[in-house]
Amino acid sequence: MTELKAEPARRTIVEQTRRLAESAAAAGPDTAVPTTPEWNIAQLVEHLGQTQNWVAEIVGRRITDPLQLPTEMAPLPADPGEWPAWLSESARRVTDAFTDEALEAPIFNAAGDERTGGQFWLASVLNETIVHGFDAANAVHRTVDVDAGLAAALVGNHLAMLTSPTWAMLRSESANALRGTGQILQWRATDTGDAWSAERRPEGATWQHGARPADVTVTGPAQTLLLTMTRRLPLTEVKVDGDATLARHWLDNTAHVAD
Repeated sequence: MTELKAEPARRTIVEQTRRLAESAAAAGPDTAVPTTPEWNIAQLVEHLGQTQNWVAEIVGRRITDPLQLPTEMAPLPADPGEWPAWLSESARRVTDAFTDEALEAPIFNAAGDERTGGQFWLASVLNETIVHGFDAANAVHRTVDVDAGLAAALVGNHLAMLTSPTWAMLRSESANALRGTGQILQWRATDTGDAWSAERRPEGATWQHGARPADVTVTGPAQTLLLTMTRRLPLTEVKVDGDATLARHWLDNTAHVAD
């Protein structure tokens, strides 16, 4: 099992935020974002910067009660020329918040799993930055390269969130669609050797690390798996063995939601 390492994650958040700012400048604020069709570049930049500042507040204040989560968002500068500096500051602020002490502190974990809140939020910010970095890069026909180990850790993070009580509460339509009668879906990373499986049970979907017999197995490099699971790349980018309709159904009901 590939675990998320804090220092590479912090460096990647800063670097991928910088690259997103470069892609946004090349695209222009009104350019549509093909992989998030309801957004333009300005909205994408605003979302990432606000998310990073929001999480920095949660971690910095060591918030344990979800009722105390911040309600105000950092305003996006009106001048696009100020966006690179604004994003650089949001990335710096959030990575500075993830001190070694904060990563072990009893902070609210929206996935409700065994991770500390700091570990959960670090994975969440990294995921947001990488996925939306791909969105911005794709809008100007650029590529994104992510460390395989980080991508693998984010696949597990993605599954943890989709099967969490928080997801069932906030995305009940998605959570209900994932109920089933024991169907098993598996993902395998060719570059890290990781495997993850999800079981569609009547009471809701569950997931675990490791290989197991499955109704469908999706195989590819960890980065490609992550971008496929967040619906940034089509299923044709990976190898599918078994019942492809199960994989398609899962993807159709588990898109990366950003709000």
